[in-house]
Amino acid sequence: MTASTGDSQGADGSTRPTTESAWRRFWQKGGWWRSLLVVVAYFAIYQGVPLLFAPLFPNTTDPAVQVWLFYVIPIAFGSLVLVVLAWSLGWLRELFGPQPIRGRGWMWIAVAVVLLFNLLHFASVDYAEAGAAMVVAWLVAGLFIGFAEEVLTRGFVVNLMRKGGYREITVAVVSAALFAALHSGNLLSGQSLFATLFQLVYTFAFGICMYLALRVTGNLIWPILLHATTDPSTFLQTQYPAEGGIAALAGLGNPVVILTGLVLLIFIRGKVGENSTRSGLVEPGTAVPGA
Repeated sequence: MTASTGDSQGADGSTRPTTESAWRRFWQKGGWWRSLLVVVAYFAIYQGVPLLFAPLFPNTTDPAVQVWLFYVIPIAFGSLVLVVLAWSLGWLRELFGPQPIRGRGWMWIAVAVVLLFNLLHFASVDYAEAGAAMVVAWLVAGLFIGFAEEVLTRGFVVNLMRKGGYREITVAVVSAALFAALHSGNLLSGQSLFATLFQLVYTFAFGICMYLALRVTGNLIWPILLHATTDPSTFLQTQYPAEGGIAALAGLGNPVVILTGLVLLIFIRGKVGENSTRSGLVEPGTAVPGA
């Protein structure tokens, strides 16, 4: 790789030469198409890894084993790739450190809605029918899903869009749209077109909620954990529903999340590095990352 030489300012105010690889310079420019590139690369890994492992278990009918095979293993590998990529770019602190732009109080609505229905889903699962093996498999899968998909979309995509100089509403929309697009691959597994289209709407709105969770909590770890409780609670409740009123209430989760995400999207404002004491979105003097 070639390197460029420039000047950086030290703590004492002096300047010293620095070098940055072409690899880092490429990603440091940010932008929507680099965001798309990293999402496509992750999607290829997620779809490709099961093709390597599935032939090793040709007659597997155990649903818990299938969760490990088609969810845990490929997403765990994808998570590792994302961490290595962040390390290679020197972005671990940028991704997992404090957010460069503050959230607003109303953004807690998104967190509360998602958390409420996750708890309702968990409360309306027939755990005896599901069995310990299936529950554990989905909990582990959920942890990796939450980590990989949030690091990818609310980590890399959000960071790349901000480096590209976009306003936060565009950052939120692109990160949510690419997150939703990841789920279009369910068509390849036989899911109907109608169900997939509905899922795209839901995942877009859910992505907006996760963006708001990122903003209002100020750190990527919290949307990771919130997302990590969403998939296992939803899948377990769908596959092994318990009888009772809680299950009926939990069934309202998808439309409520869609409504919440689409409505709250309207109120997103601000831009990283924009000094606006009027909006209260950014501390005065905040620097633009990568500028």
